[in-house]
Amino acid sequence: MMKTRGLEGVVATKSSICSINDGVLRYRGYNIDELAECSTFEEIIYLLWYGRLPLKDELMALKQELNDHVDVPSEMFRQLKAYPIEHTHPMSVLRSAVSTLGIFDAHEDEMNETANKAKALRLQAKISTIVAGLGRVRQGKEPIPPRHDLSFAANFLYMLNGELPSEIEENAFNRALVLHADHELNASTFTARVCVATLSDVYSGITAAIGALKGSLHGGANGRVMKMLEEIGSVDRVEAYVDQALKEKRKIMGFGHRVYKNGDPRAKHLKDMSYQLTRLKNEPKWYDISIKLADILRERKGLLPNVDFYSASVYHCLGIENELFTPIFAVSRTAGWIAHIFEQYNDNRLIRPRALYIGPESMPYIPIEERNKVDII
Repeated sequence: MMKTRGLEGVVATKSSICSINDGVLRYRGYNIDELAECSTFEEIIYLLWYGRLPLKDELMALKQELNDHVDVPSEMFRQLKAYPIEHTHPMSVLRSAVSTLGIFDAHEDEMNETANKAKALRLQAKISTIVAGLGRVRQGKEPIPPRHDLSFAANFLYMLNGELPSEIEENAFNRALVLHADHELNASTFTARVCVATLSDVYSGITAAIGALKGSLHGGANGRVMKMLEEIGSVDRVEAYVDQALKEKRKIMGFGHRVYKNGDPRAKHLKDMSYQLTRLKNEPKWYDISIKLADILRERKGLLPNVDFYSASVYHCLGIENELFTPIFAVSRTAGWIAHIFEQYNDNRLIRPRALYIGPESMPYIPIEERNKVDII
């Protein structure tokens, strides 16, 4: 029986959604480099869900459908305000909010293709509004209602910051959404598929995925990257920081990846946006610190940045607080999670692996009156 820890290297299913071969990431066969440079997040949603790039009228229809569903029930923000936000993890709030969305959907338990596609549209649209509103509530501000005439990326930044983003800001956030939309059978995606393989509903699948993404070994690395950059503070302190971290055997965030051995192909796109945004915002030190840190880690340890490394400074310059980085990850990854949920439904089999038992065998049962510590240890 298989003894591989963490299922590393185990092929658990067949999928036509996303591939990572020889260090190249592709969505439905399209190289992530081309998609990051040329596509909108709405195009990526269509590509992941329907298996091909949309025609012009199909893309316009999808944008309209997303905008039609972007509003959330008023009770949702009343609920957010009732949470003890000051000491509650934002991903816990998001997990509860998405679960609550299912309660407001009268078709939550309808399990046909039409109903599932409708639920997916509502969920993808509304999760953006929830996360932006959560960001506002965490700052003691009122949520801003969404507009119905903006792109997905622009609307999120508008709801979060209360002003229309510049073209550079919109493009940067759109690119981040594209790059984070899917990543094969990662922990949260596998969790979503395991959940819906029981024929549970879409909302349950996404709620389960959010719970997995919350874990520190999956989501949240970019938030910790930004905290690290803030701790370093200036370019002239980078080398001393690295020296101390290596001496203490502390992990330096944003480097290396379990799948990519020769560098994360997504990192270079966010590196470019980090350069542009840090200069637009007159905060070039975040990019400069990042570059020096990356140079030192490459020279000393052969480590290369992953997608989290440069996304930290990109999000920071877009006015996003560190604690909101992982919920934003979820906004993007919902597109991929839903694609995998659809694929699971279309060729479903309950996911039920076995475990290699390593406990004691043939233990005699001792009546409780006769037990002592020696007997039960």
